Amino acid sequence: MGPPKATVNARCAPMLHAKPVIVVVPARDEAPRIDRVLSRMPPFVDHLVVVDDGSTDETSSRAVALLGGRGTVVRHEPAQGVGAAISHGYRLAALYTDMPNAAVAVMAGDDQMHPDDLEAVVTPIVLGAADYVKGDRFSWPDRARAMPLGRKLGGKVFAAATSLAIGRRIHDSQCGYTAISRSFIDRLRLASFWPGFGYPNVLLGELARANARILEVPVRAVYADEVSRLRMKHVVTIGRLIAREAWKTHGPSSR
Repeated sequence: MGPPKATVNARCAPMLHAKPVIVVVPARDEAPRIDRVLSRMPPFVDHLVVVDDGSTDETSSRAVALLGGRGTVVRHEPAQGVGAAISHGYRLAALYTDMPNAAVAVMAGDDQMHPDDLEAVVTPIVLGAADYVKGDRFSWPDRARAMPLGRKLGGKVFAAATSLAIGRRIHDSQCGYTAISRSFIDRLRLASFWPGFGYPNVLLGELARANARILEVPVRAVYADEVSRLRMKHVVTIGRLIAREAWKTHGPSSR
């Protein structure tokens, strides 16, 4: 059984450009960081959905205590993967509003996504200028100092490969700081959402084939006390997923 759920009164919601903003927070063993993430959410955020993906620490209880009436906390037991957590968050966010241009953003519970960038990420959605917005850490002016070299090189390689695979130019395919319109959530195959690492590449392929308007905006690269769970086996998996997306996009069945 999951933790008690906190709910929000929609009549008191602040909104941004008269559209709701919901933030999905996937988290696993983020008790040392979840307080920072949730307490610094901008005031225009109407609702938060924290999906605790099988944490063994106090992530869920800390989130419930901090959210009060501003959001919902659900728990996966056992862990299902970050992609599964986001898919679950999308489904819950879609229950909160049926307004087509409502923005559903993703900000991970590891505090790697700066809250000051959230408005830039969600604004194209609420204004109806994009269906999906993706953060681009490589376009941030201070990226050279903030981003470790290994992550920078790996991110560039994956971005180039993903761009070729899906037929769209993507500068930072692995950045998890995103927003999607409420209407486009209904067009995603959430039941078959890739559950683990590599979900951004699969999702980008699905969005591109659905002719989604994909926009990238500069966001900060934040690295502090987060714990990276990316391993070499995940890198191999991501490579295979990118190859699979290329086959779906450019293979015989796509013609």
